[in-house]
Amino acid sequence: MQFTVAIDGPAAAGKGTISRAVAERFGFAHLDTGLLYRAVGMKGGDPVAAARALSEADLARPDLRSLEAGEAASTVAVLPEVRAALLEFQRAFARREGGAVLDGRDIGTVICPGAEVKLFVTASPEIRAERRWREAGAGEYADVLAQVRARDARDMGRADAPLRPAEDAIPLDTSALSIEDAIAAAARLVAARLPTR
Repeated sequence: MQFTVAIDGPAAAGKGTISRAVAERFGFAHLDTGLLYRAVGMKGGDPVAAARALSEADLARPDLRSLEAGEAASTVAVLPEVRAALLEFQRAFARREGGAVLDGRDIGTVICPGAEVKLFVTASPEIRAERRWREAGAGEYADVLAQVRARDARDMGRADAPLRPAEDAIPLDTSALSIEDAIAAAARLVAARLPTR
């Protein structure tokens, strides 16, 4: 069975946590597409060459969840050549047998416009900054909030595949939800679209 769940949204909205949990619950493969861009950004050098040569080992780097990696990802993700180099990898992953969950910023709009389920997970910038600040365990909250807002502006304003919900995406605002409640809401939405076996 091929069944794709596309989960998009801004940084620290909870899409990664939700995506991993949904994939585990339904036995689907999971791809955090942001890791692809983080890995490309952290490799340094020519980002297009880095994207074309990306390996599984690059995705296992321990520093890919750092604030530095997030900034690096946002910088290289605006490059159309980098996005093109990673496109086929993501599309092939999405249509694998057994189902797949992909999370990122342009899954429902560019990578998998035909996905069976599209969710757009969001939260207020203040809530997202607090989550990112607690996750990083360093720096000042005000600096993290400024970074979140700057990243939103870059992601939403880029010419190629800007961050925005697909027209048929279901919005899921996690600002006031616990992790458990957000996961449960997403799982209900996916279950409602699954073909009966």
